[in-house]
Amino acid sequence: MEPPPIKKLRFDEDYSYLRTAPRPHCWPYCWKYLPLNNSAAAYLTIGGEVRQRYEYTNNPTYGQDPQDEHGVWLQRYSVLGDFHWSRHLRIFGQLTSALEAGRAEGPSPVDEDKLEWQNAFVDLSAGESDGREATLRLGRQEIVLGSGRLVDVREGPNVRRTFDGGRGFVTSERWRVDVITARPRLDRRGVFDDKTNNTQALWGIYSVLEKPLRSSGKLPGNLDLYYLGYENEDSTYVQGSAHEDRQSFGARYWGKTGNWSWNWEVLYQSGRFGRGEISAWTLATESSYQWGDTLWQPRVKISINIASGDDDPDDSDLGTFNPLYPRGNYFSEAAVFGPRNFYNFHTFLYLQPSAALSITTDLNFFWRLETEDGLYSPGGRIVRAPGDSNAHFAATALSLTASYTFCRGLVFTAIHTFGKPEKFLRETGPSEDLNFTELTLLYRF
Repeated sequence: MEPPPIKKLRFDEDYSYLRTAPRPHCWPYCWKYLPLNNSAAAYLTIGGEVRQRYEYTNNPTYGQDPQDEHGVWLQRYSVLGDFHWSRHLRIFGQLTSALEAGRAEGPSPVDEDKLEWQNAFVDLSAGESDGREATLRLGRQEIVLGSGRLVDVREGPNVRRTFDGGRGFVTSERWRVDVITARPRLDRRGVFDDKTNNTQALWGIYSVLEKPLRSSGKLPGNLDLYYLGYENEDSTYVQGSAHEDRQSFGARYWGKTGNWSWNWEVLYQSGRFGRGEISAWTLATESSYQWGDTLWQPRVKISINIASGDDDPDDSDLGTFNPLYPRGNYFSEAAVFGPRNFYNFHTFLYLQPSAALSITTDLNFFWRLETEDGLYSPGGRIVRAPGDSNAHFAATALSLTASYTFCRGLVFTAIHTFGKPEKFLRETGPSEDLNFTELTLLYRF
């Protein structure tokens, strides 16, 4: 039997099939099922990760940020233990060390965290009944919801995002419902010095329904419906800084049929920002087609997205969309802009010359939506204030990615992104051409 795929969330991997399969004696599979007693349900899984990444950016943030002289070396090491005592009790722990060298301004909170618990939680399960299973997860845990547009582990940067809190979920063959209440970890650079960030909070309910309308034969996709609450005691936008209390109501329709696949999402946000009201929204679409029987299996994807901005920074109300805790590499690994006050047209071409080699090229045209609002980073930092410019067109970016898989878990990736500043950036500050290069060797076992 083939081992399960290595996943973004390592605790989602299931090696329980080794209870009855012949136990492998080769590295690293001999560590995937270590029985602890005579009970087949009690076992330990050991795994880990080594990631070495080199980045060089010529003219960071289009010449706005300090230039790194020789580039940046980012290291990440991780070891995990997955302890299953019974079908009702599980303990998962993952230690991670993230190190940085070469950043002109020194390491940022997403560059370095010398040693910390990335995951440390307990699962309490009631066991399966009538095809359903309920689980309560307590402790430090990584969270990904849907495709990661709103809540993700932030894999691109060196330090992944994690939360402290509780998550309850009920699963069946065709649906899953999660209830979450958590606060993000406050990342610090030292050893075991992180703590819970008590100035921010996330809560809500997220449901995934597999093919809810399959009986009609017309809508084969899957449907996510969710509500997420968010609080930040000190949020900053072009309008200013204030206490933010935001409610998000969204739906995602996604799936695949034949050669087509899609991932569409719509969301509305309300709430309070200081003394003003919040009214914001976003629409995100991805549609792709693959020629699976053709040489190199080409696949074309078109992504069209839009998110609201604030049209009047002088009033107390706020119209800027907040993506909460999104992917760190939302539009590219260069990670300059995030999904606030923007609209874009993003095209991709994927090629698979061999089973081991994949090549991707993508072209992104990026505009800001409201001229009275600025542009923001994926983490919410104001990258460029609106100034006196009335221009919408902000930047064009072309990226080329090549990825080679040597064996299971060992992958080398090379990326180059060329960014061209357009009218808005040229009218409001530094506007040099950006060139970003990344080389990554990742081994997960």
